[in-house]
Amino acid sequence: MEAENFQNYTLGEIYPNYSLEWEISNFIKVWIAVATSLSYCKFTSKLVPKGLPRLLTFSPVICLFLYLPLNLHSMHLCGTTSFFIAWLSNFKILLLAFNKGPLSDPSLSLPQFLAVGCFPIKIQPNPPPKSQTKQNPSPQNPQNGHKSLWNYAIKVLLVAAFVRIYNYSEHIHPKVILVLYCFHIYFMLEIMFAMVAALARATVGSKLEPQFDEPYLSTSLQDFWGRRWNIMVTSILRPTVYGPALRVWTRVLGRKWAPLPAVFVTFMVSAVMHELIFYYLGRGRPTGKITGFFILHGVCLVVEIGMKKVLKGRCRLPPAVSRPLTIGFVVVTGFWLFLPELRRCRGFVRAFDEYMLAAAFVKDIVGGAVKFRNDDGTGK
Repeated sequence: MEAENFQNYTLGEIYPNYSLEWEISNFIKVWIAVATSLSYCKFTSKLVPKGLPRLLTFSPVICLFLYLPLNLHSMHLCGTTSFFIAWLSNFKILLLAFNKGPLSDPSLSLPQFLAVGCFPIKIQPNPPPKSQTKQNPSPQNPQNGHKSLWNYAIKVLLVAAFVRIYNYSEHIHPKVILVLYCFHIYFMLEIMFAMVAALARATVGSKLEPQFDEPYLSTSLQDFWGRRWNIMVTSILRPTVYGPALRVWTRVLGRKWAPLPAVFVTFMVSAVMHELIFYYLGRGRPTGKITGFFILHGVCLVVEIGMKKVLKGRCRLPPAVSRPLTIGFVVVTGFWLFLPELRRCRGFVRAFDEYMLAAAFVKDIVGGAVKFRNDDGTGK
């Protein structure tokens, strides 16, 4: 696989009418529609009984949320919007139709309901005392998923360094560029979700459900997918897909082995939702590689869980061995099946161009403000 030259294309060539102002205008309209639709869901949920009647009442909103991302073309704005509303919000609305999930809490105010519905938000109105948190820290999330500002600052600097390095991609081995792509995706996702967390805390006092817990420390696929990578997706898939599938398969296979097909069904649903997000990003017919990626990982995870049940904790590999094996498997399969789809929709090219557009936009604003100040506000 050859490294991609970031100077070959521009967003203007891919979307002739594209401009940052036009995209931001569409972005605002989309989210006004989202807020209005979720307000409708909150008020109708009090009037319509749970079950099929409420699901039919919510169905126009679900369809609208599947349509809205088509109005955006930016890798960052379209990607996050499709993830938040076409996937997470729709799944939360489906749970609300049966009076389940985070939106079913009757104590949520309208702003909190909108925040929980729009973003991967976890409301914590009564956080535990600091002394209790120190005495009984969570093994998976010792600091409620929030990292220090230095942690995010370093990742921002690393992303900026990656962008500079990409300009010289023709002089760098393609495999090195692919490794940088992997870190770039992880860092950008964590940075964007941290920004949403800050916005949530500033508006409704909510905390963002941690999306990542140092996934590069994973000691198994179960650890990677279930505890460290995209934790909010796991918490949404569990009640919407895994739980119902587990109940069905328990009747067939019994409680011990039912989790295996339930896990595989969950990965299949995740594959479909990822294919949908990639369609929003590239507007091209799916090739099946994303589905293949999740089927492969689903099968391997099922085998891993089955072996753990059979061995009952025996023959456990030390972390020094299991960590590189786990991350190596994720990275290699990502090179093979996942990254080619990002390249097919020119994901990194477009993201790079968006950085340049955003920098120029900020420069124009700052330059205009400085000129206005030098002119003493007269504009003369």
